[in-house]
Amino acid sequence: QVHLAESGGGLVQAGGSLRLSCAASELTFSRRTTGWFRQAPGKEREFVGYISWVNARTYYADSVKGRFTITRDNARNTVNLQMNSLKPEDTAVYYCAAAARYPLGATRTLEYDDWGQGTQVTVSS
Repeated sequence: QVHLAESGGGLVQAGGSLRLSCAASELTFSRRTTGWFRQAPGKEREFVGYISWVNARTYYADSVKGRFTITRDNARNTVNLQMNSLKPEDTAVYYCAAAARYPLGATRTLEYDDWGQGTQVTVSS
């Protein structure tokens, strides 16, 4: 099990940028696929992207492809989500999650074992 904590959320105007971080205290975090998900009010939690722990492969939902970038910093035991060209429809609570059983990547919530508490991102028009 890993304990995750997101940070970096906030309020930004459309077209702006934010950088979210997901930190873990356990060193085993570097051997987990880390995913980002988001949930807007009244909607289901949706996949945003992941970085696999094998080969650090990244994969993104079509809605964020080309705007969002996930990177891993093993020295700080963190995974970052850089969000550029933000749109009002990106407004949601963003969660990071860790998957132990899917070293090549995972896109479904049930594939992830551990979750952070979430951080709010609000994009104003």
